[in-house]
Amino acid sequence: MPSYTAADIKALRERTGAGMLDVKKALDEAEGDTAKAVDILRVKGLKGVTKREGRSASNGLVAAHVEGGTGVLVEVNCETDFVAKGETFQALAQQVLDAAVSSGAADAEALASVDAGDGRTVQQLLDDGNATIGEKLVLRRVARVEGDQVASYLHRTSPDLPPQIGVLVAFSGDDAATARDVALHTAAMSPRYLTTDEVPEEQLEAERRIAHETAVNEGKPEQALPKIVEGRLKGYLKENVLLEQAFSKDNKKSVGQVLSEAGLSVSAFARFRVGA
Repeated sequence: MPSYTAADIKALRERTGAGMLDVKKALDEAEGDTAKAVDILRVKGLKGVTKREGRSASNGLVAAHVEGGTGVLVEVNCETDFVAKGETFQALAQQVLDAAVSSGAADAEALASVDAGDGRTVQQLLDDGNATIGEKLVLRRVARVEGDQVASYLHRTSPDLPPQIGVLVAFSGDDAATARDVALHTAAMSPRYLTTDEVPEEQLEAERRIAHETAVNEGKPEQALPKIVEGRLKGYLKENVLLEQAFSKDNKKSVGQVLSEAGLSVSAFARFRVGA
């Protein structure tokens, strides 16, 4: 007869994030001793870390912290939505975010080597989580946005999942409600650049070339090509530049117009979508 109960299995799964079969085997081996079972799961999990290195980690969550004029955004990935929903993974991601906030690390490589707050580095924290949960865990990226104020928005693409999209918007001005609306807009419309000046010249040239070749293939008259190319380039900018995009709450105005009318200016933004 087993020396543990269904409640013990449930508690150990919640504590470690490990699969049911792995938990039952560990409890069997530990003769029902939960503390020993945790150690068994960790040892067996560490042996499998290398095997998991090549696996895809395209699920996970984004988490944000805003304090004063500084906002921090992190994306932590796992392999399945089952793990992403779990308290163990979400607590681990919060520990990663806390380390990012306290350390000032501005990218994933720098953050991986800082103290996670318990004597381990962030990378060691992830490796230990990899061992107990049994999935590949990855700190994918970190963003730090600074300004007079920072608006944030986290979006759940499914009610049973943690946030999958996160946005930070650094702004100046007094209309915090409009600033948050712009953060919501950014989550929905996924701009790549803040202003047209930020678009690399090589990207503009590539868009002009594509527009020209497309127009020629469509049989447009040669004399009309320059105007057509510039029109399509303008369309590209309206699609990809935040201040040029049509505002999601009033598409008769651009985001830039809405900000101006609200007495706001935006100096930076960051947007993460899990796996994108």
